[in-house]
This record gives sequence, C-alpha cells and structure tokens, in this order.
Amino acid sequence: MIQPNPGQIIFTDRARCRDCYRCLRVCPVKAIRVRGGQAFVEERLCIACGRCVRECPQGAKNYQNDIERAIETVREGGAKCAVTLAPSFAGLWPDWGRKRLPSALRKMGFAYVAETAVGAYPVALSCKEWALAHPKKANFATACPVVVNYVESYRPDLVSRLIPYASPMIAHARSLKRRLGPEWKVVFIGPCLAKKYEAQKELVNRSVDVVLTFEELKSWMEREKIDLAHCEESLFDESPDLQARLFAMSGGLMKTASWGSEGFDVERIAVSGYEELKELFNDIEQRDRPIFVEPLFCSQGCLNGPGLPKKDAGSSITRRQALLEYTKESIPQGKRVELLPEDLQTEYRPHPIESEEIPEMKIREMLEKTGKGRPEDQLNCGACGYDSCRDKAIAVIRGLAEPEMCIPAMRRLAERRTDRIIETSPNGLVILDEHLSILSMNEAFRHFFMCSDAVLGKPISYLMDPEPFENLASGIADKVEATVSHKSYSLICHEILYALPEAKQYVGIFVDITRAQTSQKKLEEIKTQAVVQAKELLEHQTRMAEKIAQFLGESTAQGEDLVRKLLQIAGDKRVEESKTRKEG
Repeated sequence: MIQPNPGQIIFTDRARCRDCYRCLRVCPVKAIRVRGGQAFVEERLCIACGRCVRECPQGAKNYQNDIERAIETVREGGAKCAVTLAPSFAGLWPDWGRKRLPSALRKMGFAYVAETAVGAYPVALSCKEWALAHPKKANFATACPVVVNYVESYRPDLVSRLIPYASPMIAHARSLKRRLGPEWKVVFIGPCLAKKYEAQKELVNRSVDVVLTFEELKSWMEREKIDLAHCEESLFDESPDLQARLFAMSGGLMKTASWGSEGFDVERIAVSGYEELKELFNDIEQRDRPIFVEPLFCSQGCLNGPGLPKKDAGSSITRRQALLEYTKESIPQGKRVELLPEDLQTEYRPHPIESEEIPEMKIREMLEKTGKGRPEDQLNCGACGYDSCRDKAIAVIRGLAEPEMCIPAMRRLAERRTDRIIETSPNGLVILDEHLSILSMNEAFRHFFMCSDAVLGKPISYLMDPEPFENLASGIADKVEATVSHKSYSLICHEILYALPEAKQYVGIFVDITRAQTSQKKLEEIKTQAVVQAKELLEHQTRMAEKIAQFLGESTAQGEDLVRKLLQIAGDKRVEESKTRKEG
C-alpha cells in the first residue's frame, strides 16, 4: 500500500484501483484526479469526508493509519497519556462491552480514560447562547469538521455564519491538558477521518496528539490480544452530562442543550448528509433568515462515520438504539468537570479553492472531441462520476479527468470500430432472424453472392441452399462447419454457421477458398504431367544408354538423378522400382 504524501489523510492503493469511478461519483466535491484509469485523491480539494473510503467496492481507498503513532505516543507519555472517546462508541459495543472498555484502554497504556461528551455539553450550551445572542442571521454549529472544511473551501461566503466555538474533541483535549498538565499526551478515538485533519490545524495548538478511528482501535486491540470478555468492569475517569452522549446523533447538540421553549423565535433545524446540507445552503443563499443549523456531513450523524469498523459494526439502526440505551444509564461515571471559556474559543477562516476560469471555446472544443458537441449527445448520465457532460469536459481541461471516462462515448466508438472491422473483413458475414430472413450483411458477402441491400428482409434461400441454417433453427446442430461449392457463383467457401439463442438470430461466416482450391487442382495436374514426362525421359535415356553408353559416361547417371528428383516431387514409387532394376 502506497501513501504518496506524508500527512495526506486519504490515499489510493494502486494495486486495488479498478477504474470504476465509484469514488468520483460519491465524492461531493469531486476531489478525485483520474490518471491512467486510476483514481487518486486530490489533497487540496479534499474535505476528508471519507465517502470514497466507505464506498470503494475494491477497498482501494484507504486513510492514514496512526496506530504506530498512538503506540509511540503512549510509550513516550508513560504514565501521562490520556484518551478521549467519542460518544458514538456506545453504538459499537453491547452493554457489557461498554462497561469493560475503560479497563481495556488502561491495559493499552492510557493512564486517564474519559468520554469526549465531557466537552460536548459546554459546546452545546455555548452554541445555543450564541444563536440566541445573534438572532438576525443564520448560524451554523461547528462540531463537524467536514462541514467546517466544506464551508471554508467551497462556501467561503458562509464562513461568517460558523459559530466561533471549538468542536467537543478540541475543547475536551484543551481541558485535559490544562487540568492534567501540558506534558500530557491526548489521543482521540472516534468514527471520523476529518478529525485527523482537524488535529493538524495550527489554530488548535496541537491539543490532540493523535487521532484514531474506531476501526484502528479494534485493530490495535486485536494486535495486543485484548479481549473485552477477559477485562473487568470499570468507570471512566470523568462523567459527562448524560444528554451529551446524544451528540453523535443528528439533532444531538440541541438535545444536549435542552433547547426548549426559550428562543422559540429562532428557527432550529438539524441536517445530516451532503445532499440535505447543500439544499439548505442554497436555500439560505436565496432567502437569508434567522435560523440555527446543526449540520452533520454524514447521513444520520457520527453513528454512520467512515471510521467505523468494516466488520461487526452492525446496522445504523442498531447503533442508534444502543446509544439511546447508553444515554439512559444513570450509573455514575467518575468525577464531573467544568470547561473554561478559553477551552471553547476558536475562529474559522476562509481558504477558497482557487481554480482557473475555463474559456467557453475550450469547453466546446472538448465536448466536440468527446462526441458531445450537440445538446442531444450530452446524456448527463453521471456514469463518469460528474453530474453533467459539461462538468466532465471542464475536469478534463483541468487535468482531473480523462476523455476515455465517458462510457457511452467509448461504447459508441467500440461499436463503430467493430462495425468497421466487420465491414472491411475479407470474409463474408450474414445475420439472419428467427425466420431465416436476411437482417444484415457485409460488403464481402455482397460481393461473394452478387447481391445488394435489396435482398435485406428476404429469406436466405433466395441466395443459397438454406438447409444448413434450417438445421440450426431446428436444433439439430448448434454449429455447422463445412466446405461448400456454390456453383452458381463460381465460389467455394469454408462456412461456419452458428446460432445466437438469446437474440434469436443466426450468423454465417463465409471464407472464400476458391483460389486455393483451384491452385491445388492445378498443382495436382502439374505433378501428374511431371510424372509422365519423367517416365518418358527415363525410357528415352535408357534406350540411348544402351546404344552409346561408352560415350555418355556420367551424363546418364546425372540424367537419372534428375528424373529421380522429379519423381520424388510427384511422389511416384517408380523411382524405387527403377533403382532396383538398375542395381540388378
């Protein structure tokens, strides 16, 4: 597996990529560059949503594996390494497993084990207070790093609507280092790939040292041979507000903040999934109004994140139900802590994707090149991964796509090439329908049987004996192969006839061997003449040898040798007979 750039979150395993364009179809921002039929993540365009990782049928898209970094961090931190666990963990383990997970994490070397939900509660309250204090515009919660990436890069006009509070991960990590000591290392474990990117941002001052997914956590536990069944039950070191565990669900922030009748004048809405998010942003663009938006990029929220284990994760419904059950538990889970304002504060900055404006003439030229010059040729089928043929043409110009990615165009090209090959073939080709009437034929067939398109639709009996085709149609034979003489056309053909059952059609291939047969006949005639001439010459030489043997010497032997060679060519046994007579 190749990771081309250090620090790149998502990358391609070249050995697995099979140019299916699935990743391009599901990527909301088309952050994929196709080269040589293989799809690579374009880092500068990527928002780290992880949809390509989750959707790739070949497992060719993978993400930065930080297990080794986590192990090294725990080793370096010694007794000063803390872990903060995202609320969605409750959806991955049964009740008995959730109660033993803290012990398992301590076995892995963590000295302090806590839930990220500790940071979720104050973040939710702060977002609520901000929205009530700024009721005249749309405000977006910022717990989801993918949403933040998307707005900063693709909707910079909406950056001012991002509520300037850190995510629960960052807020809780800051709190841990403030309370435990700056020398402490913090590892976050959750379902989100974008958290790896978020942790690298300078604005958060590296509060999180390592980010792992739940998939990586399970791999690490398997590597260390840690079985929850052999771990004892234990408590987390910190106790969050129970409602804060709902943060992983769509609408969980508002539930955590207990947003009830107060602030009724501010419209509240929770959206999950890129399609809903895009629709909402477009609506706000058209009619700006007071609204509080709780956005999560993954459909159904963090419970459906791309960093969940590919195996044994259960269904999203099962995970949701498990989280709700965990939220209702009233068992004390360690001490309660308070976060300070400095743990929460942050800012967001626009960094729009710069892209060169493509002249309309270039777009038209590219559409023409790929057979999309006319509007009726632009199917906009999306098979290539782009929403329209125009978008794909622009991507080709920008070096992100290849002309060959248009599947309908390539199919038509292949069909044209096939038709050309058939039409220019020296062998005759005819296709009959189920009634043995002529559907189509190539130029060679027309030439062989001295016909034109006027015979289309007429029975094959119009041109030749239909019996071989009738045998195919009746099921007597699946294939007929024979050499046939068509005397009416002075034609000898080697014929291969076969059926196409699914299409209810019959195909005939005719190879002209007339010249070859004629040549063979002429060769046999030459051989026969050579034998006759050789025999006459031999008899003449023998008679002459008897009369003037004293004068011929070696010439007679040379003459006989010549005759012998001629007879060998003809394959005549008289050579040996002559040899025997001479020796006698």
